[in-house]
This record gives sequence, structure tokens and C-alpha cells, in this order.
Amino acid sequence: MNSRKLLLVVFWIATVLFAFEISFTAYAQLRVPAVAQAFVRLGFPAWFRVELAWAKIVGLIALLLPMVPARLKEWAYAGFAITLVSAVLAHLAIGEGVDAWGWAAGTAVLWAISYFCWHRLQSDLSLANIEHYPGRNRMIRATY
Repeated sequence: MNSRKLLLVVFWIATVLFAFEISFTAYAQLRVPAVAQAFVRLGFPAWFRVELAWAKIVGLIALLLPMVPARLKEWAYAGFAITLVSAVLAHLAIGEGVDAWGWAAGTAVLWAISYFCWHRLQSDLSLANIEHYPGRNRMIRATY
């Protein structure tokens, strides 16, 4: 298996696992009373939990749909990074242990693998377009 195919396989495995984890947390934030209580314990208002769940769903759609522009995917990745770091910090701030923030940290690892692979695949795609269409070099660079 060549390195690009391996990168693509790793990307999809990490991205699908990441999407399952984020979609589960979004569902739990909307439907599971214990999760609602955890948000209260962390000091967040109820509206924030609902808003965050819907933002996760929209972010997942942006990551998974191929027709979404790369710039929007980049913003979705940034939003997930902020969410995951904030989740770990919120749990640490009230003195909770790894059993509380471990899931967010593990999901952050999946996020990092997905983002790294996506970024590499985007770079490879951009480089391939420049090599095959040297006259369109300026236009391709302007889209990223």
C-alpha cells in the first residue's frame, strides 16, 4: 500500500471514530439527563448545552460532506479543537479526575489524527493540481 492510500485509510478510520464519538456526545447532551446535570455541575447554563450539541452536529456535517469547501472544514476542525480543550479544562477546573475528562482527551487524539491526515491530503491534492495544471497555479492557491 502506498503512503497516500495509507494516509487515506488512517484519515477515514480516525474521522469515522471521531464522528461517532462527537455524534454520541451531541445526542447525550440533548437527551440524557445525567449529561444535563454534568453541565450544571460544570457551571454552564442549559442553553449552552443545547447550542453546543447542535454546533457539533453542524460541524460533523461540514467534516463529512465532500462538497463542503476546505475553508469551512478548517473552521469545523477549529471549533472541535476549542470544544475538546475547553471540555478538558472545565473538568480540571473543578478538580475532576481522568474518568471525567478522559473521553474528551481521547476524542482530541482522534481529532488530531483526522486533522493531520486531512491537512496532508489537502496539501497533496493542491500539489497535484499545481503539477497537472501549472497555468491554474494562482487560482488554486487563492482557494486555500
